[in-house]
Amino acid sequence: MQDKISCQRQDEADRLRGLREQFQLNDDEIYLDGNSLGVLPRAAAARVQQAVVQEWGQGLIRSWNDAGWIDLPQRLGDKIARLVGAAPGELVVADSTSVNLYKVMSAALGLVAADALGSTRPSRTRILSERSNFPTDLYIAEGLARQHGMTLELLEPDEILDQLDERVAVLMLTHVNYRTGRMLDMAALTRAAHDAGALAVWDLAHSAGAVPVDLNGAGADFAVGCGYKYLNGGPGAPAFVWANARHADRMRQPLSGWMGHAAPFQFTPDYQPAPGIGRYLCGTPALLSMTALECGIDSVLAAEPLGGMQALREKSIALTGLFIELVEERCAGHGLTLVSPRDPALRGSQVCFAREEGAYAIVQALIERGMIGDFRAPDVLRFGFTPLYTRYADVWEAVERLQQVLAEGLWREARFQRQAAVT
Repeated sequence: MQDKISCQRQDEADRLRGLREQFQLNDDEIYLDGNSLGVLPRAAAARVQQAVVQEWGQGLIRSWNDAGWIDLPQRLGDKIARLVGAAPGELVVADSTSVNLYKVMSAALGLVAADALGSTRPSRTRILSERSNFPTDLYIAEGLARQHGMTLELLEPDEILDQLDERVAVLMLTHVNYRTGRMLDMAALTRAAHDAGALAVWDLAHSAGAVPVDLNGAGADFAVGCGYKYLNGGPGAPAFVWANARHADRMRQPLSGWMGHAAPFQFTPDYQPAPGIGRYLCGTPALLSMTALECGIDSVLAAEPLGGMQALREKSIALTGLFIELVEERCAGHGLTLVSPRDPALRGSQVCFAREEGAYAIVQALIERGMIGDFRAPDVLRFGFTPLYTRYADVWEAVERLQQVLAEGLWREARFQRQAAVT
């Protein structure tokens, strides 16, 4: 069993330890919720102030050209591409994850329909996804299935391969599950979808910046992802969207706004889509939010000279493995059941435990004690580990506070039972 001193020694030997200085952190708190909202990069406040005071305040409309505002979605997209195995010019930052998912799912269904014209094969009427996929993904897919006369079928991960057949149009999955942290084999599942004649759409909300991703290596068709979790872009940060180069010019996405036009400042009345991923833009970009997001992306890219995503992944596995070990040793007998994969190869950068009674209240009691995780209904305590700033000593102290809350029964107090709007 590890002790606090051994954890501190691991921190001293950690080649990534200097990256923590990039972030504004409270030394009295242990923040294990970067899978919900990343920590503020120190550079972000000054950079956003510069954008407000100088670029907006002084430059005004000239900053679209002089400060490079017009190119920001593509410039940030190229930076994120380095983290997810995409090539330059294949990914753009825009809108929200939900909106981008609507775009790519619509495009994917359109491609399937176009390829089916003149075919004698049975029509493709099924969209497959995971039963515990993030709700917004399922809501978007459900609406599109209804529009296209299809059915959305929800499966357990181990059922997917057996259900891929000639009736499946799209396999829509999240790479790392938000409730359990289970990581799916993107390459194998994409290959199986293609073998069945279907397309594969991936949500990278809990992957980008947390685990290595290789979209082109896996042969994925489309992907979307979030800017405010492991990319540290701030609350409500814009999301991103990627289309495989083989598809990018083949289909229009349904939200044909002016920024996705081939020549938006010609102001023609008819829509002509931009080439490639540019057509997946829609309205005017949220410049101030993108400015903050760039600081967050840069905080992840700062790991490149130290081993990049592979080094972050190795530390993530060590942190999450240590947390599981310590919780099971020091909190035994308190009703916690591990729901995240024990095998690190199947685990993203989070650890989740279920408890039949009081899961929400336990999380609230922990937050009051400065150990910040979150709760997912109906019974999951969820903890995210961001290797950029999480220390091994933080893991030790987090378990110390969890053990105290459980042993002393603090969570039973009335104030922890009142459920807030955001959990």
